[in-house]
Amino acid sequence: MLRFIIRRLIVIVPMVLIVVTLTWGLIRLAPGNFYTGEKRIPKAIEKNIREKYGLNRPWYVQYGKMMGSVLRGDFGMSLTYPGQSVNQILWSTLPVSATLGLLAYILALAVGVTTGTIAALKQNSKWDYASMAFAMLGISIPNFVLGPLLVLLFSLTLFWLPPALWGGGSPANLILPVLTLSAIYMAFIARLTRSGMLEVLRSDYVRTARAKGLSEVQVVFRHVLRGGIMPVVSFSGPALAFLIAGTVVVERVFALPGLGNYFINANFARDEPLIIGIVAFISIAVLIFNLLVDIGYAYIDPRIRY
Repeated sequence: MLRFIIRRLIVIVPMVLIVVTLTWGLIRLAPGNFYTGEKRIPKAIEKNIREKYGLNRPWYVQYGKMMGSVLRGDFGMSLTYPGQSVNQILWSTLPVSATLGLLAYILALAVGVTTGTIAALKQNSKWDYASMAFAMLGISIPNFVLGPLLVLLFSLTLFWLPPALWGGGSPANLILPVLTLSAIYMAFIARLTRSGMLEVLRSDYVRTARAKGLSEVQVVFRHVLRGGIMPVVSFSGPALAFLIAGTVVVERVFALPGLGNYFINANFARDEPLIIGIVAFISIAVLIFNLLVDIGYAYIDPRIRY
């Protein structure tokens, strides 16, 4: 297991560099520049700008400079937000996105696993049909529709909760964004838990456990649930990484100063250092969470040992 973890950690560096390289190439292939707008600027000013940011140098020199910055962990200064480095923006926005993402996933995990477990144990019952109907509803309604609906109901009609803004991360300001963000993940986890547990319930070792006289609670918690949540563990890695990296729609709807908002603004403004910094961060997060999922697999299921 230790050798496997070390190998995967070593692979993270070249994988991130490949993703950053592809991102840098796509930025350069896209038309326009960060200094271009509706009104054309004089040639002399354009020349000075290109000189200042090194855009007049050969592409391989620019690429080498960018890769050197990435390897040092210093992504440079943002072109959209004067006076702020990319590292400062990442550190200031990460707590917002991480708080929102972690709370949303904890809620989705608690509700989804509970709902999926009960649906599997009461297969083809009214509870099963109702829970899977709500799961399909959660998958079908996009965030940009659910968010405004929750604001309309709880903020503008009932006046229970604030409609938007971060508010220092107060619980009242977090409830609606967390509900909006977790809805689709609740639905996916419920469906994955149900299908995984139904497969385990039909297995031979569960029948053997029941034949040995174990109670239904012992069978479910000691045997069925442990094997049934394997699809949820697999789903958790990339899902949690993208949640923590920032969810653009929810942050836009509720005006939250998270990573997703900055990423969208950086793409509109062609802020190359900020785009590359956020992409590198998301790549590292996805690879690390996938590694944690693989480790979790090995400890949950003894048959999967590296």
